[in-house]
Amino acid sequence: MSAQTPDRLDPLQPADRAARQLAVVAALAPLLPAHALLYRREDTVPYECDGLTAYRQMPLVVALPEDEAQVAAVLRACHALAVPVVARGAGTGLSGGAMPHALGVTLSLAKFNRILDVDVASRTARVQCGVRNLAISEAAAPFGLYYAPDPSSQIACTIGGNVAENSGGVHCLKYGLTLHNVMKVRGFTADGEAVEFGGDALDAPGLDLLPVVIGSEGMLAVVTEVTVKLLPKPQLARCIMASFDDVRKAGDAVAAIIAAGIIPAGLEMMDKPMTAAVEAFVGAGYDLDAAAILLCESDGTPEEVAEEIERMRAVLDRCGATRLEVSADERQRLTFWSGRKNAFPASGRISPDYMCMDSTIPRKRLADILLAIQDMEQRHGLRCCNVFHAGDGNLHPLILFDANDPDQLHRAEAFGAEILETSVAMGGTITGEHGVGVEKLNSMCVQFSPAELLQMAALKTAFDPAGLLNPGKLIPTLQRCAEYGRMHVKKGLLPFPELERF
Repeated sequence: MSAQTPDRLDPLQPADRAARQLAVVAALAPLLPAHALLYRREDTVPYECDGLTAYRQMPLVVALPEDEAQVAAVLRACHALAVPVVARGAGTGLSGGAMPHALGVTLSLAKFNRILDVDVASRTARVQCGVRNLAISEAAAPFGLYYAPDPSSQIACTIGGNVAENSGGVHCLKYGLTLHNVMKVRGFTADGEAVEFGGDALDAPGLDLLPVVIGSEGMLAVVTEVTVKLLPKPQLARCIMASFDDVRKAGDAVAAIIAAGIIPAGLEMMDKPMTAAVEAFVGAGYDLDAAAILLCESDGTPEEVAEEIERMRAVLDRCGATRLEVSADERQRLTFWSGRKNAFPASGRISPDYMCMDSTIPRKRLADILLAIQDMEQRHGLRCCNVFHAGDGNLHPLILFDANDPDQLHRAEAFGAEILETSVAMGGTITGEHGVGVEKLNSMCVQFSPAELLQMAALKTAFDPAGLLNPGKLIPTLQRCAEYGRMHVKKGLLPFPELERF
């Protein structure tokens, strides 16, 4: 399994690349309608990146199959030609996981957008991979049901992409990530063989490979169909907006709520720069004088919600909240959440570009990482707005920069890498729900030992011996880690100096 940086993916001269493109088009043309095969530059430019726009790569060919038979046929043809394949959904990913391979086929699954079945009795929905996250809940709403994971991009992101990244959302603290809400995944291996993981029952025979596939970032199989769990819509939901004059008080309040045995439906945190950005964008009624605000939601029966809201208010008061406001009705609750849900577009209004990191830390270290990031802002000379899935310690610092300035891009990359390294040093991880993609390849060398990386590569090889599915991502080579290690051991940042041996 090789993992190369994006700028090393295309070793061919233009004439050789053109010849390869012609060969791939000739192989795929009989398998797809003419409109479903794109190879002219003006047609393929929209596919050059995902939500991580700082890194771009033109695909050799883009295929847009319309049914599973066409997916299988494209995969078999690419496998025969030893052509890499990168599966793509809506392209909302933030780690470069759907960035094309320069010598490969981008397999767009945008046309797989049908909800195949909503089974009210079993509380499940069977959907194609290109169905938008929010569309599942919209289809289930007439039956009093909904799909719990709710990424901020749920209006656009697809369930196939959610499976690839094991996405969460603002309500994942109580209801879990994609992994906890999917029963079965159907798809195809790199050579076009149909596979299923999980089942319609609570348990499935044989090895439980569903957790392996969910979060595998398109490296093990191409997902075409997903069966998700549906939950009854809560009778009532109310949200507390709590203000704090100190980020440490806000961070301690998060830990105190969980320590009190309360599992809120949602528990989110925003710092002062982020609240200022979103308030100007949506007018959610946020306290602009607060150093940090928490959104704490309770849902269930009216009696359950009333009791939990009072318990959370008591904890927040003890932790030094300067202002507490409880949503009076559903409209106000949605207004509170509108700011959090629009944190990314709000940041896009105040900066030409932003780089959204995605590390996790123990909840008790929330204030520590915020203060550390403030120090990093000074060293790297860039602003950063912070929004957290505070309940499970998942950070989303948004580093603001201008990608048209190479120096700013370089500083943003260094800033992001330092956030990830600091998160690991605090006992956390380099990613919570956005994936590794190309963005965090170097940071994988910080998180994992050479032996662990080799085991990951072995699993990849078991599913995809030829290494054709989404190559060059997620798993760095030991050589890359050695180069990164030599650079960082001198700075005292890398916790695995033994990488010097590779």
